[in-house]
Amino acid sequence: MWFLAILVVLALGGVAVVAAGRGAPLSEVYDDRPDATAPAAGPLRPEDLRGVRFSLGLRGYRMSEVDALLDRLAGEMEERERSQRGEDAAG
Repeated sequence: MWFLAILVVLALGGVAVVAAGRGAPLSEVYDDRPDATAPAAGPLRPEDLRGVRFSLGLRGYRMSEVDALLDRLAGEMEERERSQRGEDAAG
């Protein structure tokens, strides 16, 4: 019984040593999130909204709802741009 307890403690200590960075190094960390396709600066265009993709999270939003809202916003932006072009041409 004591022998098994000592083995468990030694195994946990070995895992702690490796996790702390001593011993063999762990694999390199990489960012697996998708690249943001919306420009960070400047005005957004409807095409920018349609191309946006969000990274997945454990308790994230429903992708279909986010996509529907982005499509609606892009449509409204297109309509606004068309009406502004019409006003510019008439004025």
